[in-house]
Amino acid sequence: MIEKFRKNISPPLLACVLAAVIVGYLLFVSPINGYADNGDFARVIYINGIYPLDTKNYQYTTYLTQHYGLFKYYNEHIAMLFSSQGIFVKTAVLLNKLFYSKTVFDIRFMGLVYYVFYLGAIYLLTLAVTNSNRRKNVDYVIALIVVFMFADSSLTLYFNSFFAEPVMIIAMMYITASLLLLMKKHFARSWYILAVYFLSSLALVTVKQQNAPLALSLVVVTIGIYFVYRNKLSRLLIPISCLILLESGIATYVMITDQFSNINSYQSMTRGVMLKEQDPGNSLEKGGISRQYGLLKGDIYTQTYAATSIKSKNITKDFIPKYNFAWILKYYLTHEQQFNEMLDVAARDGYLVQIKAVGDFTKKSGAKTHQQVQYFTLYGAMMKAFFPKKFAFYMTLCVVLVALYIVIFVISVKSNEMESAIKVFMVIGYTTMVIGTFITAVVGDGDADLAKHLLMVPLSLNLIFLQIISDVLHHNFWHPSREGEY
Repeated sequence: MIEKFRKNISPPLLACVLAAVIVGYLLFVSPINGYADNGDFARVIYINGIYPLDTKNYQYTTYLTQHYGLFKYYNEHIAMLFSSQGIFVKTAVLLNKLFYSKTVFDIRFMGLVYYVFYLGAIYLLTLAVTNSNRRKNVDYVIALIVVFMFADSSLTLYFNSFFAEPVMIIAMMYITASLLLLMKKHFARSWYILAVYFLSSLALVTVKQQNAPLALSLVVVTIGIYFVYRNKLSRLLIPISCLILLESGIATYVMITDQFSNINSYQSMTRGVMLKEQDPGNSLEKGGISRQYGLLKGDIYTQTYAATSIKSKNITKDFIPKYNFAWILKYYLTHEQQFNEMLDVAARDGYLVQIKAVGDFTKKSGAKTHQQVQYFTLYGAMMKAFFPKKFAFYMTLCVVLVALYIVIFVISVKSNEMESAIKVFMVIGYTTMVIGTFITAVVGDGDADLAKHLLMVPLSLNLIFLQIISDVLHHNFWHPSREGEY
């Protein structure tokens, strides 16, 4: 019986089937689940021809909205930011028009698009962390761990929403899977996997402004590939890929509209610089800004309400133009205690993957307002409860991981196992993502929407933990490229 199961069900297939059932039930079986609109959906829906059907009774934060309207005529809205998310949204709209309605959009089609890409990512990721040469029981254990980590509802709830985070989740899974498969030289034609890596990296960097700095981390990751694939074509394509990633990061940051940039700038001051300041007016005055704006301390901007209009002349002419990212970073560097406090505020939410500020149910389900899904959230709940909540811990963890993998790299070089360079540089790149995400979240938007802004932290760490668990169970932690030798 066991042998028949092994023969017909591989570990990647097992993970894919289990994830399909667990996540499919969450997204598509009525009453469906997802994330309610916190005010951010407007950045995405209007430019893609979608709008709330009942604007007067539209459920902000309280309930998930399942049905939206589709524009029939000319769409005058312009994009607030350049984002790869539009490709997925437009695909969902096209499928909705083909199979459901040309006037009403069902959020489940958004979930379906992400669901298909997600299952492909689950399959490839499981394939990458299991031993493809020997199907032993340990590979099925690893497949279950993959499902336990990445089918967690706190992640997959994003699929039934217009947040950009699903692209980040799926892209990071594909990036990691492609890197590990390249290390193992699993496929005869490696350029297929290189293409997956490059396209996923582009999608990750360009999906939102905050991700622009990730291009630097991905360049570090790409260096590892250069150690392994050193033929003439690779020597040409890899540097070109690095340049394209850097340029895409710059373009993502530069092409954002003033309106969207002003929102982030506003919150980086009111929910960041001023949040822990006893006398914010005095600090602003020292920085060349009128002290009257100290009254905005703690204010958060949303599409529906704010203490003052982000479009008012006072804000757009006399407040926001007086500072920028460099101004805020300089402020924090000269107020070290305050910066540490803000980083600790962020660290407390480092593993808060499930957004607590919005509901996960539709109104017709009979759920309470802001009610949260508890279904298949054990991994997220465990990590949130037990993971240390100090930024110093994250720093220490990242330093230890980097030091550990530098040792592995030295061992690999001495053993002529250069394939391990891919995994070493992947870990180094991912740890820079963790630290960089904390800093950009705090400097760029204060403590606003930390569960979303810090998503790269648990994503990066979970993927590192997964490959460490895989190597330990396969008995090849110190020699990652020795597949199957256990």
